[in-house]
Amino acid sequence: MAPGGDVVIATFGLDGPERCSGLPVQRYRATTLMAEIGAGFTLMAEDREPHVTPTGTVQQFQYCWFRDGN
Repeated sequence: MAPGGDVVIATFGLDGPERCSGLPVQRYRATTLMAEIGAGFTLMAEDREPHVTPTGTVQQFQYCWFRDGN
């Protein structure tokens, strides 16, 4: 990623599943995801969206748009 670039990250939200395809998952909110990617990024926007799986289960996703401040 070039300095000053943007990145969009989609993860499971806090209301998302604890497991996916039998594996444990990490769930995030914008603030915890920001802590993971480190200093130097600015949160530009966030959104949460329910996703309905083919089996009818609703999974919460968290989307974050960050901008590199370097």
